Amino acid sequence: MKKPIAVIKVGGDMLLNPADRAGFASNLKDLSDAGWSCVVLHGGGPQLNALQALHGLRPTKIEGRRITGEADLLVVKQALCGEVNVDLVASLLAQGVNAFGCHGASGGLIRASKRPPMEFAGHGLVDMGEVGDIEKINLELLDGLLAMNLVPVIASLGVDQNGRVFNINADTTVAAIASAIKADVLILSTMVGGIFKDIKDKQSRLSEVTPSSASALISSGIISDGMIPKVQESLALLSQGVGSIVITNAAEKGGFLAISKGDNSIGTRLIRDI
Repeated sequence: MKKPIAVIKVGGDMLLNPADRAGFASNLKDLSDAGWSCVVLHGGGPQLNALQALHGLRPTKIEGRRITGEADLLVVKQALCGEVNVDLVASLLAQGVNAFGCHGASGGLIRASKRPPMEFAGHGLVDMGEVGDIEKINLELLDGLLAMNLVPVIASLGVDQNGRVFNINADTTVAAIASAIKADVLILSTMVGGIFKDIKDKQSRLSEVTPSSASALISSGIISDGMIPKVQESLALLSQGVGSIVITNAAEKGGFLAISKGDNSIGTRLIRDI
């Protein structure tokens, strides 16, 4: 019998604190022990920014999109594949999770091509540098790792057929992986831990959001800024074979197991319109 599959995206802000990493690892161990196959995709924005500062580099973004020069890409590799990936894998191993650290260039896991210049209002045509667009996920490799009862822990890089490495947005990558593998659940972990009508009022948590209700929440400003594309892209996955999507705090004890059972008392579940 095939195991259900959970794809989990954890942001770099959730991985700065050893206690948060341990909480995430404990949650993932619960899910694994309950018979789930798990794939982890991580970001590393805060760690990357800190390392850039040490190298005398300044992060450059346009409308929230990071421009990655050649010097920046070197630091991306160091921060994501070094510091963040190693620390996360170590935390998972400490909880008894059979974690396997890798990145998108490992075995051609994430095949990509250079993103063409993009048009931005007020900026004209902008070359994003060493930033890639995903062309294909190596599903055979991913399935093979899961068949060995490993938990792939993936840093969001991509590689082209000539071995050129690209930086790729982690939200974009996790969406591509969840769609390719037809995940039963996609868990998006954030420090906030869900969508709230009032971010200061934990009682205002929305347990469920549909495409139609998301439009109203965006219009009213409840879903705003960087959360808008995250929610919109996530909801689109529901028509691409992904079972359900939940936004939650990855360090909340027992959270992943509750989510796997359909418990709506934690986080915000994104579902299809009925």
